[in-house]
Amino acid sequence: MKNLIIVESPSKTKTLKKFLGDAFDIKASVGHIRDLPQKDLGIDTEHGFKPTYVVSPDKKKVIRDIRASLKEVDMLYLATDPDREGEAISWHLLEVLKPQIPVKRLVFNEITKAAILEAFEHTRDIDTNLVAAQETRRIMDRLFGFPVSKVLWYNVKGGLSAGRVQSPAIKLIVDREKLRSQFKASEYWGIEGEFLAGDEPFKAELVELEQKRVASGKDFNKNTGALSASDTIVIDEQLAKRTAEKFLERKWAVSNIEEKPITSNPYPPFITSTLQQEGVRKLHISSRQVMRSAQHLYENGYITYIRTDSVHLSNEAVQAARKAIADLYGEQYLSDKPRIYKSKVKNAQEAHEAIRPAGSKFRSPEELKTELTGKDWQLYDLIWKRSIACQMASAKLLQTTVKISGGDAVFRVRGRVIQFQGYFKAYVKSREKEAKLEDREKLLPTLKEGQELDCGQMTPVQHFTKPTARYTEASLIKEMESLGIGRPSTYASIMDTIQTRGYVKKVNGALVPTFTAYAVVQFLERHFRDLVDLQFTANLEESLDGISRAELDAGSFLDHFYFGEGEHPGLKNLTDQEFDKQQSRLIMTVEDAQGNPVQLRIGRYGIYLQNGETNATLPEDFIPSELKPEKITELLQKKNMEPKQFPPLPGSDEPILLKTGRFGPYLQCGKKMKSLLPGMTVEEVTGTIAQKIIALPRNLGDYKGDPVMADIGRYGPYIKCGKVNRKVEPPLNLLELTLQEAVGLLESSPAKRSSTVIRELGEDKTNGKPIVLKKGRYGPYVTDGEVNATLPRNLTPEELTLGEAQQLIIDKRAKGPVKRKTYKRKK
Repeated sequence: MKNLIIVESPSKTKTLKKFLGDAFDIKASVGHIRDLPQKDLGIDTEHGFKPTYVVSPDKKKVIRDIRASLKEVDMLYLATDPDREGEAISWHLLEVLKPQIPVKRLVFNEITKAAILEAFEHTRDIDTNLVAAQETRRIMDRLFGFPVSKVLWYNVKGGLSAGRVQSPAIKLIVDREKLRSQFKASEYWGIEGEFLAGDEPFKAELVELEQKRVASGKDFNKNTGALSASDTIVIDEQLAKRTAEKFLERKWAVSNIEEKPITSNPYPPFITSTLQQEGVRKLHISSRQVMRSAQHLYENGYITYIRTDSVHLSNEAVQAARKAIADLYGEQYLSDKPRIYKSKVKNAQEAHEAIRPAGSKFRSPEELKTELTGKDWQLYDLIWKRSIACQMASAKLLQTTVKISGGDAVFRVRGRVIQFQGYFKAYVKSREKEAKLEDREKLLPTLKEGQELDCGQMTPVQHFTKPTARYTEASLIKEMESLGIGRPSTYASIMDTIQTRGYVKKVNGALVPTFTAYAVVQFLERHFRDLVDLQFTANLEESLDGISRAELDAGSFLDHFYFGEGEHPGLKNLTDQEFDKQQSRLIMTVEDAQGNPVQLRIGRYGIYLQNGETNATLPEDFIPSELKPEKITELLQKKNMEPKQFPPLPGSDEPILLKTGRFGPYLQCGKKMKSLLPGMTVEEVTGTIAQKIIALPRNLGDYKGDPVMADIGRYGPYIKCGKVNRKVEPPLNLLELTLQEAVGLLESSPAKRSSTVIRELGEDKTNGKPIVLKKGRYGPYVTDGEVNATLPRNLTPEELTLGEAQQLIIDKRAKGPVKRKTYKRKK
């Protein structure tokens, strides 16, 4: 009897074939095979919100291959992922394939031989509740995104978009930036004292002066920067210096010692959101890269399924963890009894197991060093440690607080000693890439109350209050999860979307909104308030989960959302209202250095300041909180300044002007405009250089009967001879290029020029071929010598791992060669 198994990923087929042998033919759907149409709403809102599905063009070959395999088998197993999306993919496969043989749903949480064989003992039908929940989410996302995005295009700026989860996420970031813009830093000082207990020095900070508590950072309002505590003394620079000098002459003694035992309990095993947060913090990569590496580990049988809200561990997993603890660290590091964790996440999805190493025996990271590399290995190491630590004994610490008095001043120092390492032995949570156990301790010398201390030195220390920190990917994911916005499985794609669409820039790990994000959020708050209301979004998520549990009817829910009822106007009425374009494109009114009102607006070509007849474009990467009155005046004055002039070309009366535009500095002579050479600054432009650039294109001479022309184009300096183009790169200088040098470029092999090796990533374990990262004409790509796969925007060449490169090549190979469009001349 021959069987066909359909999974989602091509790499998963290889892993399954190792376990199942020749009795099973295994095919991959490569994700969803059909979806709503790209250019139409695709939903019949007048007849029960019936969706219209269209098979993706790149999946037609996949469907043909699966149909051909169906003819040769007696049983079909649908083994897509064990979540809503996976259930929906299985349902779509049934709808499209219409198999005439028995069909069973095969569900497994990890890709190990034991788990797969057990899954065959517990096959089931497709869960229509899960399918309905996924379909309702998809319809909701389309009803939200498609019409609201169109309203944004027509009334704010083309190319903008709105989304059910995307827009509230942007609002969170914008609201945080607005708070930061209102913040005014306050200066305060402290005094750090160095004391000696015998020969052992230690430092303490001043906490009390003249019977008043000394103000520290926590006493200032994080939103405004102003002092919020009234019962404190704020030390300024002069007072700090005078007081520090006086303290050197005082006698000091230990006035109080307080010891407090602390118990630190281990964290639960990872779920999707906490894995993303910790991966971002410790591995210093994006949430998308965390999920890509996790997907690679899951599909190759190293960890359990990665899209889960459950912190539950199976008995098999608990026993595997406890055995590993006993073997590696000893029985004393085990918790008294198996720890059981319960989910605290709002709207926790259908119960899966937590993310952990696969199988009944947890393979240690050291065992896998020859199989895993780079970020894949680091992520497995993180998952293994967290899974082990969650079943370990609590850590025991002793915190000691010592107060040192001298006259009307009190210094304080805290020390901490680890009395029993417990789970710290395996896992130390920290913001640092490599968390160290010793960082948990701060040792103090042996002290006793009444003991006199020598004073080494007193150092005044300057401090400034800081605004609330900007969100990082990790902290934004944590905030969205706590508010119940979106599902953890979608957070990585949301982080990617808000950055690639220009709403957010990542600066040193922080998410900084653009003024485009301000414009979108303001428009939605004014006309679609519910759609960016955080509580409304969380309630929507709860309703969608109710549909998955068959507690709520999908049709009634969609009808109420779209057409409205009572006080709720419904999305249709909101999109049909009249909009004031001029008002919609006004982001805010600000003031220049003289207090004059200036409008900040969004237009076809970006964000700009408008003051009467003067408009000044803001750079695309401008940080909103840095738009101060002085900067506004500077930008407007620069716009009003006359452009720098250079002598005209021989035989011309038109001067050459050096201007600055949306894409940087450029030269203009009459109607002719030319960009500067790559890397050239405005200070380097002389009259001679300006004349040479504006005179382009330049004829270098003839080669094989055709003129060789040098010019600057959209992609930089180049030469052209007949139908042949060649890029001119350093050390060659376009303005000084000779015919001989140009001929050398023309005669060089395009294949040699087309790509350069950035770095070698390693060997593909399945076939031994080297995988290389290269730089090509259209950007970086990876290749194994046969298949080339372009790097998506969310992956950077610096952070790309071997596992990610392998997955890109596998996905590209599964799609097949790109079909070139052919055009026929119309009669």
